[in-house]
Amino acid sequence: MRMFLFLSLASLFLSAPSLEAQCGSKKTAHQAYKQHTERQTVAYHDNHRTHRPDLVETALANGNFKTLTTALGSAGLVSALQAKGPFTVFAPSDAAFDKLPAGTVQSLLRPENREALTAILTYHVVKGAYNAERVTRQSGAATLNGQRLPFDTASGVRVGRASVVQADIHTANGIIHVIDEVLLPSDQNLVQVAAGTGDFETLIAAAKAAQLDGLLANQGPFTVFAPTDDAFAKLPKGTVQNLLKPENRNQLAEILKYHVVKGRVFADEAVGVGSAHAVNGDDLQFRLREGRLNVNQAKIVASDVQAQNGVIHIIDRVLLPN
Repeated sequence: MRMFLFLSLASLFLSAPSLEAQCGSKKTAHQAYKQHTERQTVAYHDNHRTHRPDLVETALANGNFKTLTTALGSAGLVSALQAKGPFTVFAPSDAAFDKLPAGTVQSLLRPENREALTAILTYHVVKGAYNAERVTRQSGAATLNGQRLPFDTASGVRVGRASVVQADIHTANGIIHVIDEVLLPSDQNLVQVAAGTGDFETLIAAAKAAQLDGLLANQGPFTVFAPTDDAFAKLPKGTVQNLLKPENRNQLAEILKYHVVKGRVFADEAVGVGSAHAVNGDDLQFRLREGRLNVNQAKIVASDVQAQNGVIHIIDRVLLPN
């Protein structure tokens, strides 16, 4: 009998979990419970956290941007402006769109004009957070369209031709500034813009003779340092006429390519970078002399002339490669 009782107790002792195992089990259970509680707490706060609206939601809630939000939908840009960002939107009010010629908005909203609508809308958006203070400290900024939007604070705060009527509407992914005009980017290519000024007849004739006019009209974006007709007239007598001869086409093309840089290089950026690689393979040097930006030995007499596929800086002499 005693032997049976002893064996039964021994069996019970051996089959029971150790004190260490019991403590470990309780500890594991406690940790699991704690982690579960923490997850529930985080989930609760996530579900009850105040949602900060993004750019599109803010515009919709405002009530003064019905045309703008409709246009964003037609252009397929809603999701782009709901991305992380940040973006700065110079947002024309409904009253600003009403200033456009009759039928303009309806025409732009047609599916066949989606590309033109997209070009206009992206001209109102700058990557980065530009609050009012930053806008007043800069001369302009490149837009998602690629073209540059000039800032002017001489009389109020102006963005292109528009005035900022309400600034610094902060959203979850950027800033909105309300403007009173719709901004229209250039829809002309580099050759068309140059031809429209009347100051580049020699340059255009040279581009055609060198068979570069198609490149400058249809490709890009490019930055063109464009010598005026007066600049070409400074060359030794007979130089231009000689270069325009068919047998000198390659030499002419090399000279013209020395005036072209791939991409858009705006004037304030040129000061910072110091140089740029021309299409012909040589480098152009940028320097400030007497408060004016120079490229090599030429003065830039007018800068940041916008084109649909690039930017033009007007210079006072012809650049000659090595």
